[in-house]
Amino acid sequence: MNKLLVLIISVFLFEGVNAQLIEVRADYDSMGNCVFGAINNAKTPMFLNIDFADLQNTTFNETLPFVKKLDPGFNNLFTLERYLDADVPTFNYQVKTFRSDPSSIVDLDFPYLIPFEPGTKVRAKEVKSIAGFWGSEELKSWVAIGFHAKPGDKIYASRKGIVVEIAGQIKGEEPLYWYNTWNNSITLLQPDGTLICYRNVISKSIKLNQKIYAGQPIGEIAPQANTLKILIYQNSLGTDDLRFIIPQFAVSENELEIVNVAKEYIVVHPNTIRGLEMSKKEKRKILGVKK
Repeated sequence: MNKLLVLIISVFLFEGVNAQLIEVRADYDSMGNCVFGAINNAKTPMFLNIDFADLQNTTFNETLPFVKKLDPGFNNLFTLERYLDADVPTFNYQVKTFRSDPSSIVDLDFPYLIPFEPGTKVRAKEVKSIAGFWGSEELKSWVAIGFHAKPGDKIYASRKGIVVEIAGQIKGEEPLYWYNTWNNSITLLQPDGTLICYRNVISKSIKLNQKIYAGQPIGEIAPQANTLKILIYQNSLGTDDLRFIIPQFAVSENELEIVNVAKEYIVVHPNTIRGLEMSKKEKRKILGVKK
């Protein structure tokens, strides 16, 4: 039985982002095959979906739906091979790009760490608004996690991820590169293709595209803030909707639950959970695991 809540919501998308950040190239080689590649002009990974129609003289042999993670710069995609004794391949195709993986099937039981210092006591807090998260209008339907916090409280990664946005008091990047419209926030791309945004967190110690491990410090609660807000979300493939996810947190060495605003929790960061998305080498280096 799923123990997480997933909601589908409609959101405002930044106009023109998809067309400007990704360039798809299709070139014929000397054999008449069509070789596809893509340039990711963003500073962080993106996800590309290509949907073909009217294929002639070739077959698209990739797994459908075709979604590929694109690192910054040039990426090889695939080749449409020309049929023997046929003309060169002809086709129509549609391109969509996303900041998270819209094809990923999320493990709704994956354990997250409560993102505060181990041993401290924390309380969850109802999140009544995520105003300003995605444009000027409040979303009609969403879910989020909140915790009571104090300025200067250390914040730790709930799960492994790659830093894709660091927003201070003023968002310094062009809107083209924004993952949301919140300031004082840190956003990570997680291994399952979802995004996690930590709101009211500032940091001078992490960098864009840095790999962050579960339980690693990422920043601290910003001045004047009294709440940590966490949004975990994923793009949808066929619509402009987002899926928002409420995770289960480790509340003891062997127990998980969706945090309850009526309870107080002592923060634990079990190595068994921290190491779930680490290689053996990373476990030895970071956790001190000998075998």
